[in-house]
Amino acid sequence: MLFLHSPFGFIEEWNAPKPRHSRLLKSALQHQKSSEKQSDLWVPLAYQGWKPCSESGTASKLPEKSEGYIKVFLDGGLNQQRMAICDAVVVAKILNATLVIPYLEVYPVWQDSSTFMDIFDVDHFINALKDDIAIVKELPDEFSWSTREYYATAIRPTRIKTAPVHASANWYLDNVLPVLQSYGIAAVAPFSHRLTFDNLPKYLQHLRCKVKFQALVFVPHIKHLRDVLVNRLRDPFTKSNMVSDKYKQGAGKFVVLHLRFDKDMAAHSAYDFGDGKAEKLALAKYRQVIWQGRVLNSQFTDEELRSQGRCPLTPEEIGLLLAALGFDNSTRLYLASQKVYCGEAQISTLRSLFPLMEDKKILASSDERALIKGKASLLAAVDYYVIMHSDIFVSASPGNMHNAMVITCSI
Repeated sequence: MLFLHSPFGFIEEWNAPKPRHSRLLKSALQHQKSSEKQSDLWVPLAYQGWKPCSESGTASKLPEKSEGYIKVFLDGGLNQQRMAICDAVVVAKILNATLVIPYLEVYPVWQDSSTFMDIFDVDHFINALKDDIAIVKELPDEFSWSTREYYATAIRPTRIKTAPVHASANWYLDNVLPVLQSYGIAAVAPFSHRLTFDNLPKYLQHLRCKVKFQALVFVPHIKHLRDVLVNRLRDPFTKSNMVSDKYKQGAGKFVVLHLRFDKDMAAHSAYDFGDGKAEKLALAKYRQVIWQGRVLNSQFTDEELRSQGRCPLTPEEIGLLLAALGFDNSTRLYLASQKVYCGEAQISTLRSLFPLMEDKKILASSDERALIKGKASLLAAVDYYVIMHSDIFVSASPGNMHNAMVITCSI
């Protein structure tokens, strides 16, 4: 696979954006690449030397006695939660503790209440790690009081809320193990990014990889929908009214674009996209509500943000980039994205450049999408799988999905 880097109702979204690069857009719409040049775009990159982790040389075994139960509360989106689950397993190993299936917080941006079991095959997860740590789906009755609501109402001696980002193994042994030994349970919240990548024993690093690449498997209906989407993307006759000889030359190949131009990204960038006062007020208000104004980018001017690469590419700009690279209106493009800020009005220019652009709603029926409807994490899981099976992956901005795919598809 080829990688190219590149329920707030206070104010309505700004008016439909107008193209900002009209001259380039006109040129891109008129210019057609030769079939020979087009074919060069699909040539895979040379082998980069990446390879899967070898098996750990240290025999893994369960401790004779568990020190207690460890609970973790994970925030963020799907890929951030997946990384945190890997860390949670390793922390449980360090502490000789029994891991309770991680609790997924409802992220304020996506508003998804999906549980671990809604997203991942929990039985496979437990079985894949049975020789490494003990895992339980629920706490025994004696600890039934240890709930999210319990920790949210007051300071609790069993909650650790001061875990530093990238904490060492020794930090957990010094600060969490005593809580386990005293109470039989410890809850770490927040937990994301709470374990270091540096100076961990090799067998723990291997365990982290084992979780990511072997233990964490999405539920079967996610795989099924993935297969439906990929098969239809590979079929050149899915849209019979749009088939041409030129299109048939690239039959069976498709590009995935992870656009990530949602309201969250637009607000966090603190960039003025040039659509007037209403836009600036809406995004400023959003930043205040979600992050209480704590957005580093807001300290810089638009020119500084541009020069530092801190501005997300708009759909128009990513379309022009793809056109400059040689993709044209015969390219089949899958749009991996949740909710694009301003919706279809925002991506109309991109669609004019790539009329074969499709997404989950176009490729799958409402019945086929019923189990993932309104579930941001499950929607992201489907996109993750489709990206894995694409010919070219284009990320409009760096992020957790981009990082996850670079690691997954490079080995």
